[in-house]
Amino acid sequence: MTAPRKTPRQQRSRETVAAILEAAAQLFQRHGYTATTTNKIAERAGVSIGSLYQYFPNKEALLAALAQEHLETATASLIQAFARAAEQHPPLHTLVRDLTQFVAALHTERPALHRLLFDQAPRTPELVTRFREAEQQIAAALADELRRLGVGGPDPEMSALLAVQGVEAQIHGAALDPPPGRTMADCLGAIAGLWTRALAEPG
Repeated sequence: MTAPRKTPRQQRSRETVAAILEAAAQLFQRHGYTATTTNKIAERAGVSIGSLYQYFPNKEALLAALAQEHLETATASLIQAFARAAEQHPPLHTLVRDLTQFVAALHTERPALHRLLFDQAPRTPELVTRFREAEQQIAAALADELRRLGVGGPDPEMSALLAVQGVEAQIHGAALDPPPGRTMADCLGAIAGLWTRALAEPG
């Protein structure tokens, strides 16, 4: 069971849920998922275990909620970054470099927690649907920039979606775990260069 038991509606309830989620994030980051208990989370949040169970039936539900929260925060941040790009009109290589570095920063702010969310958070239908919606939102913002620059090939929307999915996968697959003799910076530079070349095809 991964769904929250109830949705907080009053300000005090929302603050309680926020405290519980932040406590869970801190303990998962520090001690890992297995070693963290709901009792420890409640103690860290300064609430009773009964209050925690009012909102979350188990640790899995907390992990799912953290994954949802991380996705919403990351999506909002990326959309804001594209809004700034629309005002500043950067060239393609700067746009792709900044996108790559921004996504990497989202993954490395709390690396142990992010790895836990990526590897162990339950892939509920709701989370998968929201993830695909987020991808499409970000890809649409990138496609707008590609059209402004006159690049992205004959189908900027498809090119943008593939780029968003590719950058995300490559950061997880290479940048966060660089191959021998390479650094994270090397991988990020290679990812940005790869997608700059791929997206440079005239529209």
